[in-house]
Amino acid sequence: MTWSFPLGRLLGSELRVHATFFLLLAWVAVAAYAEGGAQAALTNTVFILSLFACVIAHEYGHALMARRYGIATPDITLLPIGGMARMENMPEKPAQEIAVALAGPAVNVVIWGALIVFGASTDMGALTEPGTTADFLGRLAAVNLFLAVFNLIPAFPMDGGRVLRAALSSVMPRVRATRIAATAGQIAAFLFGLAGLASGNLILLLIAVFIFLAAQAESNDVANRDIAKGLTLRDAVITSFESLTPSDPMHVAGQSLIRTTQHEFPVLDTDGHLEGFLTRQALFTAMAEGRNTQAVADAMETDIPCLPLKAPLEDALNALMEAPAVAAIDTNGRVLGYTTRENVGEVMVLRGRK
Repeated sequence: MTWSFPLGRLLGSELRVHATFFLLLAWVAVAAYAEGGAQAALTNTVFILSLFACVIAHEYGHALMARRYGIATPDITLLPIGGMARMENMPEKPAQEIAVALAGPAVNVVIWGALIVFGASTDMGALTEPGTTADFLGRLAAVNLFLAVFNLIPAFPMDGGRVLRAALSSVMPRVRATRIAATAGQIAAFLFGLAGLASGNLILLLIAVFIFLAAQAESNDVANRDIAKGLTLRDAVITSFESLTPSDPMHVAGQSLIRTTQHEFPVLDTDGHLEGFLTRQALFTAMAEGRNTQAVADAMETDIPCLPLKAPLEDALNALMEAPAVAAIDTNGRVLGYTTRENVGEVMVLRGRK
């Protein structure tokens, strides 16, 4: 994910944090300092860090349950509004999807119970201004219980939405079930947005926007994957293209950009093997900074997946989640063509209208 960086690997997944998370920490610390001084700033910062440790545990609950069904979770990203576990895919068997969805809230319930056992205060009046360790733990326990309940709302992208989709999938097509759960998510987002506007709560507004967009994205992704079934990379690959060499200067790439309709260029060696891809954004950045004579090799992306033409198009969809393009290669590793998110999207539109 853009603007995120790795903290390390834990339990088979890379743990990442989004840069904006630190803005949240700074905002909490400054606001608390203005209200109650250095002690309040420290207490509230530690509380936020503790809360997000619970959010990470929630996401690992999903990831570890998914692993039981052979689904890997490449990374988990910590965001200002929560966490996001990026799984390779979700299980399509309803019972398995329900198990994966409920594993996250179950972790929060376990944390809530453990905190109560270890002396968390149950005095609701102490939750807003924790003065003792018991009050602090009680506040953390209450938020964990809230997270569990909130995530069980039957609307995408909350875990309850996945449970709803799984339940509906047992009696109707998965695409239709997803559309219903996504619509419920967008209705929930609208209500959260109204509540945020009425109360002046910026965080609630951000959550509403995130829920609305995530619900739409989930619906589109499932619909696209349904269309992609039975298609191969050959159905979406560009075979007529211009390529660059690693030693070409940037101004040559610029001329190619103007002369063609390509937004990215495969960078090939003399034998036709892929070295990387130069994206339009990388080219624009280099030219804006006056690096006209810089070699293409210094600005290209090198971690580009390569697949045979007969590979399922769904494999290309998965690869394009993290790469600007997917190269189609022959048995000798020579590039035959490539595809991008835009190309696959065009295929989906054309196939979806049939």
